[in-house]
Amino acid sequence: MFDDLLSANQRYATSAPRNFDGYAHAGIAVVTCMDSRLQPLEMLGLFVGEAKILRTPGGHVTEDALNGCILAVNLLRVDRILVITHNRCAMASGDDEELARRVAEATGQDVSGLRLGADPDQETHLRSDVERLRNHPLIAGRAEVGGFQYDVDSGLLARVC
Repeated sequence: MFDDLLSANQRYATSAPRNFDGYAHAGIAVVTCMDSRLQPLEMLGLFVGEAKILRTPGGHVTEDALNGCILAVNLLRVDRILVITHNRCAMASGDDEELARRVAEATGQDVSGLRLGADPDQETHLRSDVERLRNHPLIAGRAEVGGFQYDVDSGLLARVC
């Protein structure tokens, strides 16, 4: 079931970037959505080895994303963090109850209590996530944090906060 991907990997490996040290050489970390329409490096004019990319549903600063930002700032030379949401995001199409209902319909299973982090008030959620990062004692004073909205139709990024 994965042969096509392994075959593609064989081709990729012949020219894959090598000898990287794991630091974010542009000093950038990006928390953004898992949506396949977003290409974080390309949208910012960055290349492999220049940024740490953390992807979550909705581009929310989850506990895992927060931990990634703490590590990136304190160990991986990150001094700027971008939190990027986008228009037409499924995580902004309803609340947890609505998305859980849709998952239950798709699976036929009881998913009550499933916490997804959905929020139709995307801008307020983005502002809250940015403040969470800005005020965290292991990030504050060590990195600048900004919140942005990506337009999947135009490819443009706008600063929100």
